[in-house]
Amino acid sequence: MTVETRFIPPFGYYRQKTDDAYIQYLRQLPLKAAGSPVLLHTGEAKKNQSVHVATLDIDVGKRNYQNCSDAAQKLRCEHLYATKQWDKIKYHLSNGFLLSWDEWRAGYRLKREAKKTWMVKSAKADDSYETFRKHLDQLFIYAGVDSVMRESTAIALQDMQPSDVFASRGHLIIVLDVAENYHGNKMFLLAQSFIPAQEIEILTSPHTKTGWYDLSKIEFPFQTPEWEFPAPGPNLWRMP
Repeated sequence: MTVETRFIPPFGYYRQKTDDAYIQYLRQLPLKAAGSPVLLHTGEAKKNQSVHVATLDIDVGKRNYQNCSDAAQKLRCEHLYATKQWDKIKYHLSNGFLLSWDEWRAGYRLKREAKKTWMVKSAKADDSYETFRKHLDQLFIYAGVDSVMRESTAIALQDMQPSDVFASRGHLIIVLDVAENYHGNKMFLLAQSFIPAQEIEILTSPHTKTGWYDLSKIEFPFQTPEWEFPAPGPNLWRMP
């Protein structure tokens, strides 16, 4: 099943129609079979199996790279790669350097010495998926929550949409989907990776048994199953 087919909005709520291809992509993400454990990058089961209601059926990789903010960047970049919006695949590393897929596929690679970072032409031009994943690995290693927040825009809670992220120093969680009622209140799903790198899981909620969070009940500090986002914020961000 997909996010859209398994997670039916609560009674009185509906998914807003959208022309945003990335939101449509998130809603069509495949899920593992109901009851599947969340696995680490090693193939072992995550110790805490009580915080998820579903798991995305997406490769986490074999190394300890795909942590919390990396999961958000992975989903965004995978969509941009598949739709050949390659000029948009560019994110800043923690030191402020802009890592671009256009440069990487042209054969340029990261060079780091002391406090300097630059790109050096050291490989043949290659836009294969294998090369793209190696580019993502470098992004995951050298970017983080702080760098994501620096290049994102703070968003008011009532303006939340799918693909926004809750983030504060130390952790980032993805707003995977949003439903709304005719009074304007919103329900939303949250998804995360963690440390060590793990499959992306859809989180349990104290508001519903199905994982939907009720925006009208959110207060800060905002407690999620494995993290607390502090007051006063901002804690909700829109990534580029």
